[in-house]
Amino acid sequence: MIFFWIFLIIIFLQRFVELLYARRNERILKSRGAIEFDRKGYLFIVLMHISFFISLVSEKILLHRELNEYWIVFFFIFLLAQLLRYWSINTLGIFWNTKVLVLPKHELVCNGPYKYIRHPNYIAVISEIAVIPLIFSCYITAAVFSVLNLVLLIRRIQIEEGALRNLSLYGSRL
Repeated sequence: MIFFWIFLIIIFLQRFVELLYARRNERILKSRGAIEFDRKGYLFIVLMHISFFISLVSEKILLHRELNEYWIVFFFIFLLAQLLRYWSINTLGIFWNTKVLVLPKHELVCNGPYKYIRHPNYIAVISEIAVIPLIFSCYITAAVFSVLNLVLLIRRIQIEEGALRNLSLYGSRL
């Protein structure tokens, strides 16, 4: 049980630092004229992530879930997702954000993982939502939130792609 709480604390600290970084980037981008898209949709993503952690803790405690016998495999997938996540964040620099912010007439980032994958950060998020609960045998949380996350990300990607298509230098090449 101690591993569970330490793991969650590390993830919460990680998310807190990411939110601070996102707010910093948001201020920079907005000062340069960035336009924000889908404010209401962002609220649903935030609520989904909060609900995910509530569900994870609830399922773990109330249903007495134990560490999965294959936890090391899931943990390894989680670590790979973290590498992809931070490679993506580092590559985007000030353009990385938890919100959809687009700077008009910007050049699309096409290096780092974006050279190989269209939305690498979202692949990392999809992996995290699936494998974090599986590490602790929280199968209900893994299933429900994997589907919910996928629905929200499909919508968000469509909005992002439309915003980038309309405002970037690349336009229809997206």
